[in-house]
Amino acid sequence: MNSNYAGRITALIAFVMGCWMSFPTQAAVREYWIAAEKTTWNYAPSGRNLIKPDAGLGVWGETPAYTKYRYIGYTDGSYAKPLAQPEWMGILGPQLRAVVGDTLKIHFLNKTDRPLSMHPHGMLYDKNSEGADGSGAGASVPPGKSYTYTWVADEDAGPGPADPSSIVWLYHSHVMEEEEPNLGLIGTIVITRKGMARSASNPAPSDVDQEFTSLYMIFNEEEGKEGGMKHAINGRIFGNLDGYETRLGKRVRWHIVALGNETDNHTVHWHGQTVLDHGRRTDVIEVLPASMTSVDMVPRSAGHWLFHCHVDDHMMAGMATRWRVLP
Repeated sequence: MNSNYAGRITALIAFVMGCWMSFPTQAAVREYWIAAEKTTWNYAPSGRNLIKPDAGLGVWGETPAYTKYRYIGYTDGSYAKPLAQPEWMGILGPQLRAVVGDTLKIHFLNKTDRPLSMHPHGMLYDKNSEGADGSGAGASVPPGKSYTYTWVADEDAGPGPADPSSIVWLYHSHVMEEEEPNLGLIGTIVITRKGMARSASNPAPSDVDQEFTSLYMIFNEEEGKEGGMKHAINGRIFGNLDGYETRLGKRVRWHIVALGNETDNHTVHWHGQTVLDHGRRTDVIEVLPASMTSVDMVPRSAGHWLFHCHVDDHMMAGMATRWRVLP
């Protein structure tokens, strides 16, 4: 083969590949099967204060387990095989994912004893898929019944110009909206910028190695009594949330969310590392109820580090865990 012919072949291949890569990515319809279920949740399953063992659990450990309601993901419409979740997700419902342009079909089955719903933040939906406000077919799903929500990840649901390649939104039940997140009916949606997904089947962003999600929320279990105010990260207290583990040099994205009442004003702090918050370098992120933000980190120091709320009362009440950076 002479060099001119080889050059023409190379140029032709490059042209074809360029044309193929310029075609618009086909939007996907991503289906999820989620049931609301009544269960028992233990805020401190080890029975110990894993941050300061000598201090014990205090009044917050007198009753560690309560009846809760949770969103549980399943592999299909038989609702027979639950989806596995990382240990660090704790009480959170399944993390839903989409790329800008995709449609989410959420098949919701209410297996509890009270009417419930699923209401998303940020998504595009019609009134029947709002999951709130007392009107529309999906506003209140009775016990034993099901409903399919249709949510669109349009451009306004995706990352803005100053955002990282993926951002986080909350979803939660909104029939008795002041009660149901406190019951445990909370989850998150992560939307990836178009062109940044790992593959057509995997909408996670390609420019990060790991993503973690953290819900900072005080669950009120005993009508305001101090022992029932569970200052939790993903539903665990005093270091009982495990599984946040990464390695030096990994590109890690943290999705930080909050819900709750006026006491849920949190200052989320990582020991040993810093994060990039929309161009700002810091190691503390401020969140209020219904806050949602995504920040990036490249761990620089190996160790088993504290990750906690820096509000003094919240620290004392157990709003802390540890995350591990391996060498």
